[in-house]
Amino acid sequence: MSLIRYRGNEYVPTPFSSLIDGLFNETLTRTGGSVFVPKVDIIENETAFELHVAAPGLSKEDFNVELNDNLLTVSGERKFSNEKNEKNYRSIETSYGTFKRSFSLPENVDSTKINARYNNGILELIVPKDEKKATKATIKVN
Repeated sequence: MSLIRYRGNEYVPTPFSSLIDGLFNETLTRTGGSVFVPKVDIIENETAFELHVAAPGLSKEDFNVELNDNLLTVSGERKFSNEKNEKNYRSIETSYGTFKRSFSLPENVDSTKINARYNNGILELIVPKDEKKATKATIKVN
């Protein structure tokens, strides 16, 4: 008996980025590596940018958040542990491994006031805007 990877309905339109992600994820998994790429929602409002990193199963100590020249980098690791020998796994779908996501911040942010908190599996980063560094200006034509 051989196992065949289930791909679902092949006729459903898929975004190109998902196809590329699938190619890299499948290649890494076949070579024995582990893939963990948390999904990120980015929200902009009047006063700040919010980044919501979906990473359930981690603790706040598992994250490393760095800012270097307006490049915000979030990294960490989800470890796979199989401590109980009586379990007989047929399929493991939980992704694990190290991850690193970087985001270029615009010039109009106040990097000294970035706030991070982890709650219910979501790492929430609040990047406030600096009102003094407005990126939009109206120029009068003479």
